[in-house]
Amino acid sequence: MSSFTRNVPLLAFAQAMAMSGASLLIASAALVGFQLAEDKSLSTMPLAIHFIAVMLTSIPAAMLMNRIGRKAAFLFASVFAVSGACLSCYSILQHSFSGFAAGAGLLGVFNGFANYFRFAAADAVDDKHKSRAISFVLAGGVIAAVIGPNLANYTRESFFDVAFAGSYISLLGLYFLAILAMGLLKLPSHKNNIEDISRPLSEIIRQPAWVVAVICGMLGYGIMSFVMTATPLAMKHHAHGFPDTSFVIQWHVLAMFAPSFVTGSIIQKTSELKVMFIGGLLGIACVLINLNGTSLTHFWIALVLLGISWNFLFVGATTLLTHTYAPAERFKVQAVNDFIIFSTVALASLSAGYLQYHFGWRAVNVGVLPLLAIVLVSIVFLTYQQAKKRNACPA
Repeated sequence: MSSFTRNVPLLAFAQAMAMSGASLLIASAALVGFQLAEDKSLSTMPLAIHFIAVMLTSIPAAMLMNRIGRKAAFLFASVFAVSGACLSCYSILQHSFSGFAAGAGLLGVFNGFANYFRFAAADAVDDKHKSRAISFVLAGGVIAAVIGPNLANYTRESFFDVAFAGSYISLLGLYFLAILAMGLLKLPSHKNNIEDISRPLSEIIRQPAWVVAVICGMLGYGIMSFVMTATPLAMKHHAHGFPDTSFVIQWHVLAMFAPSFVTGSIIQKTSELKVMFIGGLLGIACVLINLNGTSLTHFWIALVLLGISWNFLFVGATTLLTHTYAPAERFKVQAVNDFIIFSTVALASLSAGYLQYHFGWRAVNVGVLPLLAIVLVSIVFLTYQQAKKRNACPA
């Protein structure tokens, strides 16, 4: 518990600062891309490059953490955060689409490391407290819901009167606070004991629980990113101003992380699979509302449901994943998991702008329904497998 009370709040605060930067990027990147790109269908490419950078960082980040420890690796990653914020601001001032995309990529490298905050918390506590530790770290995103979109809105014209330049230079303050929190961490040793046994990765990934955890984490995050990335463009198309877009994204990010205060406790009292199944149903409800209208209220309610859906799927899938590996296997399993997840997120972000621009908001929403069906079917399959295994065991 001493590790829980010291490290989890610090990791939650660092998560809050990192996610504030990410939510600012989410709220503004597509609009910045739209104003900088000659081909407007490429307006979401900087955000896609951001997620591609997260994806490509996942495995090297885990390898570096295994070598030098999580704390040192987190502090090393802050170099990319600071340089990405500066480059993004400079590129906006210079009206450089490629430069802004590169800046978004550098920010993605930092977030590739920051995504391991949740695993750092889980590894620092016993099995009983893992779901709560993961939830509390992700709950730091509640602060991000308030800071990120509002920071984008209020600093939008603050730097040389160039739209959003001030928003990206303001990220430096957030990252400085994250660095302070990371510097105060006292995490357990990352070295494995000599007697620890590590199974081949091919054996680990054949576990049904591992497969379902990855499917739900991958598609849950991918669906959320796909719909969320297209939302600012869809709202612009339907004559909603940026303050309305900022409002919707703020509530969406709040809905992503506010449930984390209770998600871990709900998992402890029920199960990961039940929480994940509810998450899948909430995703379907989001799509149905989006298909029913394009008023501010429709966007608001749908994006709130989308955020809660993501939370239940992501926290549940992450917790389920931690039960599929031994301590000696954690870095390689976590790396593969995040690589798969953010490969999907990058593809979703890149395709969202194209689909929204050429086919419209309805196509974006209809396109995720088969993916939500896969999520629900996989959860039902694992529930059946686990029930079958329990019934086969002697009383």
